[in-house]
Amino acid sequence: MQAMLFPMELSLHMVLIVVVGVFLASFVDGVAGGGGIISVPTYFLAGLPAHLALGTNKLSACIGTVVSAGRFVRSGYVDWKLGIPSIALALAGAHLGTRLQLALDERYLKWLLLIVLPVVAVVVLRQRTFPEERGDIAPVRQTGIVLTASLIVGAYDGFYGPGTGTFLLLIFCSLGKMDLRTASGNVKLVNLASNVGSLFTSLLHGKVFIVLGLIGAVASVAGHYIGAGLAIKDGSRIVRPVVLTVLGLLAARVIYELIV
Repeated sequence: MQAMLFPMELSLHMVLIVVVGVFLASFVDGVAGGGGIISVPTYFLAGLPAHLALGTNKLSACIGTVVSAGRFVRSGYVDWKLGIPSIALALAGAHLGTRLQLALDERYLKWLLLIVLPVVAVVVLRQRTFPEERGDIAPVRQTGIVLTASLIVGAYDGFYGPGTGTFLLLIFCSLGKMDLRTASGNVKLVNLASNVGSLFTSLLHGKVFIVLGLIGAVASVAGHYIGAGLAIKDGSRIVRPVVLTVLGLLAARVIYELIV
């Protein structure tokens, strides 16, 4: 148990990076979404190896997602006929995705992340509009689209993660013809399930820095609370500079480690 709580030495430098980075990630997520492209790099910048960074991020992400998912459930913005099987498929997909991630050598994983990060950033940072009303689609077709997306994107979330909510929302609204509020509620359920599936698998393999992840979770809750509560005019302007800065720092660190 001690090894799971402290798989490596915990330093003040590490804690400060995680608190600031995860807080910014959750604040950005509250303002405009896409905070995952900051939170994952934050754990890398704190000095965690690739597998440990991804697993630890899932711990803090799980706690934050529980809060937001609960809000949508209480408000009635969940289609449970689609939600229940989606949860099962997301759990399975995340488990498989995480096992694949853990099977990869960390050096190859870092190269892959350097390729994936810019692509995810472009998708997340694009301006998007979503429908307020449900579109015209056959129930069988909608079910097939939503369940397939839950499995595939759930596997991606287990393997890497950032942009998962955005990808799901785009698919649920654009292809599945769900209205924005219901799609958002179902996305939160799927995202929570994939986070849990990935976290459980990472815990089984000892790839979670539990103490640091819990510290990050506190920062995440605070960031979400402030980001959602502040009515800042054009507050989304901070998103791009923060995201690009963090991605630049991560790229520099990873390239340095790969060369050295």
